[in-house]
Order: sequence, then structure tokens, then C-alpha cells
Amino acid sequence: MDETQYALVTGTSSGLGFEMASFLLEEGYSVIGLSRSGTEIDHPNFIDIICDIRDEAAVEEMFELVGENTDALHLIVLNAGIFEMAPLVETSTNEFNDHLATNVTGPFHILKHGVDFIVEDETHIVTVSSIAAKKGLSNISAYSASKFALNGLIESVRDEWEHLGVRFSTLMPGAIITPIWDEENEDLPRDQMMEIADFMHIFQMVVTSPSHIQFPEITFLHKRGMIK
Repeated sequence: MDETQYALVTGTSSGLGFEMASFLLEEGYSVIGLSRSGTEIDHPNFIDIICDIRDEAAVEEMFELVGENTDALHLIVLNAGIFEMAPLVETSTNEFNDHLATNVTGPFHILKHGVDFIVEDETHIVTVSSIAAKKGLSNISAYSASKFALNGLIESVRDEWEHLGVRFSTLMPGAIITPIWDEENEDLPRDQMMEIADFMHIFQMVVTSPSHIQFPEITFLHKRGMIK
């Protein structure tokens, strides 16, 4: 890169966020990573910020810290999220609301308070959604509802910010083997899940694509299809 490019990535403590942040650092970005617990990423161009994106005041404070380092974000990756499996009748209202708070309200806070860091005709906003935003499946009603809502939020903001020349790319992968599955006791077929490397293949293509290209909705999954 000819000049310093800043990327903000949410959910960098592990899994996809950790891998995306690491890749961007290799690509020459200065990366600001957000998580609730911190990360083991150790790089001179990495800024680790503890931030619960569900908390609007915490997000505002975070952007004050970002402003001490840069006034421009060239890439924003909305990745932080939670996933829990349970039948609808066994899903508590608190669990349902927590999915909405983390997977929808969190990105809302990032976009709302990050608008001043948008670089006209340059900033690329990449959202990690899910194939569950296209088709609701049994036992993930809270997660699916939150991802449908997230896609609606992004579509609305894309329309609002068209005059700024912002690129919006939304990734909608099928199941990926990440630490998130370690918390689930379901005997799910791992041979129908993608590896993190598969996801990264698509992510790399998206973020290194020419600046006039965006991917409003890119769906990808294991060739064996969706887990049922």
C-alpha cells in the first residue's frame, strides 16, 4: 500500500475476526481490533481495544480512542456476533434479545458513530452475515432473526450513504468450523462445514477486489449443502 490504510474489525478475540485481522496486517493495514476480552494478536500495527459494541457509550468512547490514531477508516469489518442453538420454546427472551443486541444493535452503533471516519469514495464496509439470513432453520430462530435484521440494516444504510461512495459487501457463509461450535452439544456433521481457510479465500477476494466493485450479497457454503 502506498499510504497507511486503517481497518476496524469487530470480534477479533478468536475465530474469523482473529484471522481477518491477521490477514489485513499482512496486507499492510493498520488494524484496530475490537472485542470484549482482548486478543493474542501481537503486531506493531495492531491496536487492541476492549469494547462491548452492545453498549453505545462504550462505542462512542472507542471512537474517541480511534480518533487519537486516525481520522479515516478505509475498511470496516462488522464481524462480532453470537450464535446459540435452541428450539424456540426453549429460547429465553434474554437470549433472544442478546442476539439482537450483539448481532444488530452492535453494528448499528459502529455505523452510527463511525460515520465521521468514512472516506468518501474509498471506505469499504464488509459485513459478516450468514446464510441463516436467507433461510430460517430450526433451532436457530434467535440467530436467524438477528441476521435477517442485520441484512436489512445494511441495505438501508447502503441506500442512505450512496452519495458518499461507500462500498458495502455482505458475506453470507454457511456453517464454518470455528470455536463458536465448541459451545454447542449438537452432534452436527462437521464434514458439511467449511474450514476457516475457505471463508478466508472469499474474504481475501472481497477486500482485494478493485475499488469500483462491491458484493452486496455473496452466499457460499460447503458443496454438500446446508446443515439440516
